[in-house]
Amino acid sequence: MRVLVTGGAGYVGSHLVGLLLAEGHEVAVLDNLSTGKVANIQHDLDRIRFVNGSIMDGNLVETEVERAQLVFHLAAAVGVRHIVDAPLEALLVNTRGTENVLAACFKYWRKVVFTSTSEVYGKTSKVPMQEDDDRVLGPTTVHRWSYSTGKAIDEHLAFAYRAQGLPVVILRYFNSFGPRLDPRGYGSVVANFIRQCERGEPITVHGDGQQSRCFTYVDDTVRGTYLAGITPEAEGYAINLGNDHETTILELAELIRDTLGSSSEIRAESYESYYGPGFEDTRRRVPDITRARELLGWQPTVDLEEGLARTLEWWKATYG
Repeated sequence: MRVLVTGGAGYVGSHLVGLLLAEGHEVAVLDNLSTGKVANIQHDLDRIRFVNGSIMDGNLVETEVERAQLVFHLAAAVGVRHIVDAPLEALLVNTRGTENVLAACFKYWRKVVFTSTSEVYGKTSKVPMQEDDDRVLGPTTVHRWSYSTGKAIDEHLAFAYRAQGLPVVILRYFNSFGPRLDPRGYGSVVANFIRQCERGEPITVHGDGQQSRCFTYVDDTVRGTYLAGITPEAEGYAINLGNDHETTILELAELIRDTLGSSSEIRAESYESYYGPGFEDTRRRVPDITRARELLGWQPTVDLEEGLARTLEWWKATYG
């Protein structure tokens, strides 16, 4: 098929591009390189059509969607710190941009796989998180919740188009990590910890470090994403994509430090000192992946230790 990947020069998107090419598809990438990098797709540039442009450009989006047969929409403003620092820009990109993509897919009747986030669940204490669970959010005066809200609006739009018959799949990613993570740490505590260890800086753990997450290796993430694109039974559903093994942030810091043989100390830091006043975090975030198993035949195959080993090998080869 002719496939369009928005955000295809990003960390997850570039891995998806590689898988699509390996499966024999013709791939176009639309990315404005705000957080993506040409280096991520450099080895594939002679086999893809790369368009340096934004999903905020409705006419450009229409042109690219019309040429495709299947659309994977990954382009977004990412990273909690980025959302807190530039909430207006992030909200507009994550809502208007997605609206442009969905409207074009509806006009030309193209199946679209939209990548959402586990952030949509907010600060609910219910675990594991099931796709039809209630969302629990903080006040609108706290920018931290605007990312969750923006992505939820996108999901509502996607489901509204689905109600009109458009083939749509929504995927909720849970803490994907692996090679090509942005070393600046956009949206990735793994990248932040590796960078701090490599520089011999203190590893900064927010709060008491007992908040937990489930880390999903990128190969598992993109395999599930690809399956969503080629599995008709998944259309009309939101699906969690994540490893369901729970790890505290303190445990992650210790694991990365010990694996690297770093002498960095682990230092507790308040959320407020980094994100500003009023910041709230989710204590636990664990996916129920029953739906992914049943609809996609998918489950994670790479555990945290193996995934970190592969990631660290790439990091050293890339950054020395």
